Amino acid sequence: MSTRHNIINTLAALGAVLATTTSFAALDLASAADLGATPAPVFKAPAPVEEFNPWMIRVRVLGVIPENGGSVNGVSGSDLSYSDSVVPELDITYFFTKNWAAELILGVTPHDINGAGSLSSLGKIGEVWLLPPTLTLQYHFTDFGAFKPYVGAGINYTFFFDQQADSADSLDVHNTWGWALQVGFDYMLDEHWGFNVDLKKLFLQPDFDVTVAGTPLTGTADLNPWIVGVGVTYKF
Repeated sequence: MSTRHNIINTLAALGAVLATTTSFAALDLASAADLGATPAPVFKAPAPVEEFNPWMIRVRVLGVIPENGGSVNGVSGSDLSYSDSVVPELDITYFFTKNWAAELILGVTPHDINGAGSLSSLGKIGEVWLLPPTLTLQYHFTDFGAFKPYVGAGINYTFFFDQQADSADSLDVHNTWGWALQVGFDYMLDEHWGFNVDLKKLFLQPDFDVTVAGTPLTGTADLNPWIVGVGVTYKF
């Protein structure tokens, strides 16, 4: 075999080795590029926004406990007392935000009016029904999980109806405005249902006309009742 032929074979072998080495290098560079490439961003669907419904209702049982007090003008030592009452009640609450709300309570309550002090000999003077719609502005605390306390203050206008005299000849208690303070809480069992405890103080001092033994008289009844309620809450 000639020297020239040997040289050609050697160059061919070197070329084959060089081509193979170049192929592997190219593959390594491609792999390195793939490993170092920035992964494509993964887009997640936004979390659903919880729908806010502003309405809440409650059904409560109320204990209405008036203060005993009042007087008949011109009668020295006169005083009055009133019976307590237990009644059902409905209230409707509207939330302006998750913290601020307005509540309207609706219910009626019956009470006896009794003479006291120098009027105690009269016994039961009469009886009356009250419709005391009360509107309060409330602040609800939302940082305690299922326990949701609130405070409120507002205004009341009380209607007196179905008035009946007993030892008196006639009785007319006048409708009147009053103020209200409130504290309470809801304990939510789930998204919609819970139970409620509520305490209100009404500042209510209506004037009245009464006729006793043919003598027309006037006076003021210091009712100022405490209203204690327990019930069921439903949040829409």
